[in-house]
Amino acid sequence: MIRELQNADINKVTDIWLDTNVTAHSFISKQYWQNNFELMKELLLQETVYVYEQNQEIQGFIGLNEEYIEGIFVSNEMQSHGIGKALLNYAKNKRNKLFLNVYQKNIRAIAFYQREGFEIQHSGFDEATKEKEYVMKWQQK
Repeated sequence: MIRELQNADINKVTDIWLDTNVTAHSFISKQYWQNNFELMKELLLQETVYVYEQNQEIQGFIGLNEEYIEGIFVSNEMQSHGIGKALLNYAKNKRNKLFLNVYQKNIRAIAFYQREGFEIQHSGFDEATKEKEYVMKWQQK
């Protein structure tokens, strides 16, 4: 089931955010993610966030800011079970086009987004992490 984030969900959601960022972005220090943990709690409560819940357990979420995907995060143990795709399809049903940034070193995420119809628009640079990234776009046909 996909539903909107509730205040009571914030601890579980930010735990998933931290765990998946540390795992997926081993090229960025764990300290960076830990230092942004409390800020992320505040930001998530201000964004449009949809959680994927099964058996009353949150297993992933997607954050949207208008047409921009702030991120898709699926708990490490539930990755490759279609949850990210389900969350992305949910967002696609609500928007005509979507944009996102993805680190160039995150090959797995780039491949996922390309499979789901996103195309690389251009390269960029994340000042906070000093990492190269791509801007990717999906548009409804």
